[in-house]
Order: sequence, then C-alpha cells, then structure tokens
Amino acid sequence: MIDALYSSLIQPLQQNPALAIGVMSLIGLLVGSFLNVVIYRLPRMMEIEWAHEAALAAAQASGQTVPDPEPFNLIRPRSRCGHCGHGITARENIPVLSWLIQRGKCTACGTGISVRYPLVEGISALLSGLAIAHFGFNAAGLGAMILSLALLVLALIDFDTQLLPDSLTLPLLWLGLLFNLSGGYVPISTAVIGAMAGYLTLWSVYWLFKLITGKEGMGYGDFKLLAALGAWFGWQALPGIIFLSALVGAVLGILLIVLARRGREVPMPFGPYLAGAGLISMYYGPAVAALFRL
Repeated sequence: MIDALYSSLIQPLQQNPALAIGVMSLIGLLVGSFLNVVIYRLPRMMEIEWAHEAALAAAQASGQTVPDPEPFNLIRPRSRCGHCGHGITARENIPVLSWLIQRGKCTACGTGISVRYPLVEGISALLSGLAIAHFGFNAAGLGAMILSLALLVLALIDFDTQLLPDSLTLPLLWLGLLFNLSGGYVPISTAVIGAMAGYLTLWSVYWLFKLITGKEGMGYGDFKLLAALGAWFGWQALPGIIFLSALVGAVLGILLIVLARRGREVPMPFGPYLAGAGLISMYYGPAVAALFRL
C-alpha cells in the first residue's frame, strides 16, 4: 500500500517540479483559509482562558463558583459574519474566489469583508510554492513550507495583539531541532546552539534595557521566536536575522513617528520583523551570514 501511494502520488511530484509547485501552492491556498481562523481565534482563546483563570481565582477567594465559558476554539463555533452573525457556508468559504464573487461583502448584510482574508490565502499559496521551488518536493521543502506558514501566522498575530503564543513558538522550536536531527538545514549541534543563543541574546537585551530604562523593551515571545529560528537555521544565521529585523523595525518605526505622528511611547511588535528576517535567512542565509564574516 505504501509503495502504491509512493508511485501514484509522491513520485510524480518528485519527478515533475512544476506539478509539485502547483499542487503545494494549491494546498497552501487551502491551508491559508484555516490560517485566517488561527490568526483571529487563537489570541481570543488565550484571552478567554486568562479571564476564566482570573475569575476562578477570585471565586475561590470568596467561596463562589464560576461556570465554564462557552466553547470557543479553532473549530467551534462555526465561522460567522462579525456584523450580522450569518453563518459562513462552504460556498462562501472558497479561498480567494468566494471573496471575489461576493465583491468583498457579506452575502446576508452587505458588510465589507476585510481584504486581508484573501491576501493571507494568496500569500500562503505563494510561500508554499516558493518553498517547494527552492528546496524541491522533499523533507527540506515541506519543512520550509511549514515554517513559512507558521511565521506568517505569528507575524500577523503579533501585529494585531502584540502576542506570540507559546502554542506556536515552542512547537516551532522543537520542530526545527527535529528537522535538523539528520542535518536537514544545519548540523544538529549548530541548531541546538542556535536555539540557546537565540533565546539568550534577546533575553540579555531585554534585561539590559530594563536595567537602564526601567521599561520592558520586548516580550518573552520574541525570545522564543528567535530561539526557534536559531533551531532551524543555526547560530550563524542569528546576527543577520537580528540585524535585518532591527533595521526594518527602526526604519518603519521612524516612518510611523514622522508620517503617522505615532508617539514614541506606543509599543511596536517585533515579531513581524523577526519573521520577515527569518524568511530572508531561509533563502539567502549564506549571503547574509557572509556579510558578518561568519
């Protein structure tokens, strides 16, 4: 059965790069629809859990009981229009195409649907196809596809909420070490050192900044995300990732202050810049590392 599956599905994709890119891009497009759910719901699931834990602690102190919250996860309840509550049907949930057919509006109430939904789906397809085109239809290509989509989700969650959930960053770290057990991207020793150095680097910056200013300059999620990138690409990639993310963050921060008149005290998420630098490192890591003579 395994041989039949290999010869009928996997082997044709390995022998035909264009077919592999097309198929995996389509899969990325379909997965992108689910990623929209994760981006929207995961932070709210965390908030509900935190609020419930706080209510339980307060209730225990006063001897009262707290009812369990209504189920809210990545599956339940069914996706609905945020304005009128119309349940999204299968026909209305076709990636990109449904949004175009509906002209970006809810079929029930006509309220506009954010263009970000089809953009996430399209970018997911693009990232998936790019990973397979660069690495091929193999373990390295599939790993690059998984990492790319995970970084997309983390970047948008952090942009929206300034949260980098442990439920995403920590599995990403372990998955990077797993892919490198047999030297998938870098030797496992380099990956382990990369994970440790990635975490400790930003952890040190965090505490140094806090000791000097008395303020918190970043969150612990940033440490874990850089540790995950170190686990995937090794410690040699870290200087380039940090430099690129800091450079882009500084430029955009200055532009927001000057053009959008955003106050300096308004916090900016660092995760999107780390994620973007991680993607660049995936494809141009040796060239970036060469700039630092590593």
